Amino acid sequence: MGIAITQWDAVSPFGTGRDAFTEGLWSGARPAAALDPEVWPVPYPRAGLVPDFSPREALGAKGTRAMDRVTALAAVAVGRLLQEAGTDPAPDAPERLGLVLGTTTGSVQSMTDFTRDSLRGSRPFYVEPARMPNTVMNCAAGQCAIRYGMRGPNVTIAGGRAAGLLAMSYQRRLLSSGRARRVVCGAAEEYSVTRSWLEHHARPDGADPVLHGEGCAVVLGDGAPSGPALAELLTVRSQVCHGDDPAEAVRQVVLRTLASAGASADEVWAVSPSRPPGSAGDREEAALARLFDSAALDRLPRLPFGDTGAASAAFQLVSVLSALDRRPAAAGRLAVVSSVDRDGTVACALLRLGERHAAARPQRG
Repeated sequence: MGIAITQWDAVSPFGTGRDAFTEGLWSGARPAAALDPEVWPVPYPRAGLVPDFSPREALGAKGTRAMDRVTALAAVAVGRLLQEAGTDPAPDAPERLGLVLGTTTGSVQSMTDFTRDSLRGSRPFYVEPARMPNTVMNCAAGQCAIRYGMRGPNVTIAGGRAAGLLAMSYQRRLLSSGRARRVVCGAAEEYSVTRSWLEHHARPDGADPVLHGEGCAVVLGDGAPSGPALAELLTVRSQVCHGDDPAEAVRQVVLRTLASAGASADEVWAVSPSRPPGSAGDREEAALARLFDSAALDRLPRLPFGDTGAASAAFQLVSVLSALDRRPAAAGRLAVVSSVDRDGTVACALLRLGERHAAARPQRG
């Protein structure tokens, strides 16, 4: 059974909101900015930052004194999504509104800062207790649920670059089983000094520097929508790639995804590859090129703001949905989202796009 996607939103280097994302993506903008080395002592001089973003300015003073960046990014995106969708969880069975959020490890900056304070203080317990929640992986999802009164299932999925698709799979199970009526699903990643240095030291010797980005993208899934949907999530499949070449795993997972929905490769209108840094990205695209025609691979613009880590697949997903605003031919067509993570996870989602006007029609009830 497919799951209806009735709304989406994003906080990205293009700015805050789906309009900013759609305009930036389809205009060919390249939003990576030069970094102030006094503020960002990192190995690379540029990054895809959300413009002028701070938790307090984005969300107000209440509850943001100790909030970290990834939690704020998620809270802004989830709040905007609920507002645009007309979904007020308080009177509308809050225990039936869930959240599934993808991540890699949560905020590595918060973890390292808290550990550093414990080691440098005159006593190990001389730390800021309000910052302790930031060090756990599910902080962002929990804070979103508290802020917006979401009392349904609250889940954090750790899956690296594929986290957005793994979260969609979990969302699908929650809705299909009746555990929730609606589920907000997406993934978030912050840019930080610690993440930049970890990524720098993790890249292979001789590899080109990688531009890093940040942001959060979310969609609203509905198990029983009362009106038209932006898209139907038909299925999600994933598997583990053994070895350094993900090409065969990509081929297998895409074919399994298509077969489970009774679809063929020549029915697919658009394909969104994840394009991870290095040779894995080249091998993913080569595998997809052997399955789909070049037109399907070229219909969506590339995401230009760098490696957004755990948010990568979620941004791919909303880039597919944004096509409804720019390509009338997308309505009713199939789209594939492929994701490859360097730790071996390979995932694929198949969607059938709906109608553009569904976005302007709030889902209530």
